[in-house]
Amino acid sequence: MSAALGEVSRQSAIRFIVALGLISLFADVTYEGARSIHGLFLGSLGAGAAVIGFVSGAGELAGYALRLFSGVAADRTRRYWTLTIAGYILNLVAVPLMALAHHWMIAAALIIAERAGKGLRTPARDVMLSQASGIVGRGWGFGLHEFMDQLGAFTGPLLVALAVKESGQYSTAYALLAIPAALSLAALFSAVRIYPDPSRFEEPAPTRAAQSNTALPTAFWIYVTAAALLAAGFVDFPLIAFHFQKTAAVTAAVIPVFYAIAMGAEALTALLFGRMYDRIGMLALVVGVFLAAASTPLVFFGSFYPALAGMLLWGAGTGAQSSTLRAKIADLVAPEKRGSAYGIFNTVYGVAWFAGSAAIGILYGRSLALTVALAMAAQLAAVPLLFITGRKHS
Repeated sequence: MSAALGEVSRQSAIRFIVALGLISLFADVTYEGARSIHGLFLGSLGAGAAVIGFVSGAGELAGYALRLFSGVAADRTRRYWTLTIAGYILNLVAVPLMALAHHWMIAAALIIAERAGKGLRTPARDVMLSQASGIVGRGWGFGLHEFMDQLGAFTGPLLVALAVKESGQYSTAYALLAIPAALSLAALFSAVRIYPDPSRFEEPAPTRAAQSNTALPTAFWIYVTAAALLAAGFVDFPLIAFHFQKTAAVTAAVIPVFYAIAMGAEALTALLFGRMYDRIGMLALVVGVFLAAASTPLVFFGSFYPALAGMLLWGAGTGAQSSTLRAKIADLVAPEKRGSAYGIFNTVYGVAWFAGSAAIGILYGRSLALTVALAMAAQLAAVPLLFITGRKHS
């Protein structure tokens, strides 16, 4: 009887993860499709490389800083769906409004608003995902969600590339993205109705009361430091797209296709590395770091085909990190503190991303070699800390 109940719970948990994945799929069609042309759009409105790098970093900073607030709020209120809904609405509505932007400052404000919406919803969504993934395997649960998420990220840029090719207008592409935005919100409200209390997927631990009074473990803070280095060395796609267009290594019509290819690679590697994480632990994440670091010289120094190879590695490294970074938090931190842990983790990650993006954007205008060196050095510096975290938690 207990085995049968366990299987039902496992099936229900998988269905819930798929439901969250479906929401993310349509959402990623929307904002990743938009993200594939943000750099080009800002450039067409008169923004330069430094401004594009700053706006990209500022958007991530706003999104990740909000995660600290929303993570604490999730722990205190347990209103996971409320925070998730509010974040998705802001996240998704900002994208089609880009069609009305006629100055780079307006576009920049909407880009930042979209990122802020994602920041508001992410900790609460990840807590719910961690509750369900405990039954099926942390890496597999987060990897499955990331896989579906990146299917949307793969489709969105292709849709945008087609729209830009047919219309010749970035505004048309942004307006078209209102359709997947509406589908994501429809899936969201359906999931709320079917799964009103995802906490039922996770059984209470016997030591839960004692755990709730303890501080976050030392391994968590070491892990956060490693993640900050990874974020500081991450080269965001708007700057890569700007570089492709500036050097004519890739034509404007093909740039969103390159992004879509990278998102396809990210989807597949998220699923693969999620499963690997459940089997070999931190080593899976370390491999992802090396993939991401190897992509940087290829995208900045390469011609068409090396740049394409670089984008494949960029997507693969991102997918490996996306599926395993979040899963590890759930393994390090007790459930009652998980919202705060995700909030702290993501806030530090976002501040480091902002600092790294700004530095990389400024360096890009002065020395391409220094740009590549900084990005690679920051990412590789995280590897020893990741191994330390793995040993402390073993």
